[in-house]
Amino acid sequence: MALGLVELAFLCAAWPASLVPALRPVTARGLARLTALERARLARWLDHHTTRDGGYGFLAARAALGVLGGYACALAMFLGGLLLFGGTWDLVSGDAESVPLNLPGVRLVTNSGMLGLTGGVALATVAALMIVATGALDRRLAGHFLGPDRHELMRRRIAELTATRSGIVRAVDDERRRIERDLHDGVQQRGVALAMLLGRARHSDDHHRIAELVAQAYTESRQLLDELRDVAWRIYPTALDELGLRAALAGVAERAGVPVSVHDGLAGRPVSEVETALYFVAREAITNAVKHAAARDILVVLGEDERTVSVAISDDGKGGADPSGGGLAGLARRVLALDGELTVDSPPGGPTKIAARLPKAPPCD
Repeated sequence: MALGLVELAFLCAAWPASLVPALRPVTARGLARLTALERARLARWLDHHTTRDGGYGFLAARAALGVLGGYACALAMFLGGLLLFGGTWDLVSGDAESVPLNLPGVRLVTNSGMLGLTGGVALATVAALMIVATGALDRRLAGHFLGPDRHELMRRRIAELTATRSGIVRAVDDERRRIERDLHDGVQQRGVALAMLLGRARHSDDHHRIAELVAQAYTESRQLLDELRDVAWRIYPTALDELGLRAALAGVAERAGVPVSVHDGLAGRPVSEVETALYFVAREAITNAVKHAAARDILVVLGEDERTVSVAISDDGKGGADPSGGGLAGLARRVLALDGELTVDSPPGGPTKIAARLPKAPPCD
């Protein structure tokens, strides 16, 4: 309550003082000191560790709660203590007077000492409940204006890690299904066709027919090798480890079939996990732009700042990309698992822009 009175007095003085430009630094320092006092009080008495400053809004709400709540609690405690003391004194001194209580259907006779004790206990209970309620309101105000405490941050972090772990499991399962589908629909069918051609050549007696079947088998084997190489490249390109993100994206651009420009604004190579995530975001976005959006021109921009690295892919296609689709949803889970963020802006008719921003250092937990 005392701190609330100090804050109320400061607010009454700071409002007119803020109208004078020369006094604004003084009021700013006073606000900072009072906020620091509040944060120390919250940490010591309520174990609420805040993450930001609340400004005049927090100070006004806290002053009102401190003055009104403190006055109500103090009044209840004072009256409860007075009744307890008076009731005890009457019982000890023998000066208690009889007090009849007429209730519907019931007539009781008690004395002033017992009434005082009963009223005192009731007011003490009310005062305790009011103190608890004031503390809860104090926490809510701090959470709203100053940010969540460490327990809330930990709870959110645990929930986020649980969700991202489940998301990564789903993403891995989806990737395995895609690989199996590629192998079954492409490589396996090529292998079956190759075996059939060689089998027909083996059982043929016509040398001209044998030569023709072997030529077809050779062509089929070359296509099989190309598809195997393509599946392996889609799983994980060796160029990413050996030459880095710029070279891996250059390979994606060569295979895209449409002009893809890559602007590299990275000062150095990111850590392996982050580099891999950036690569797969760019590759999926380029693939979607060519396959689904009929894009004619694609731009990939790699950038970084002090704490994060980013990739942004924009195209001139027809737009309408669904962030909840299998490919983009899997990318979002991969990025989120590294404490990153994936954004998709793809209105119908285009253009589409997909961007991912990740911390330079992956999470340790």
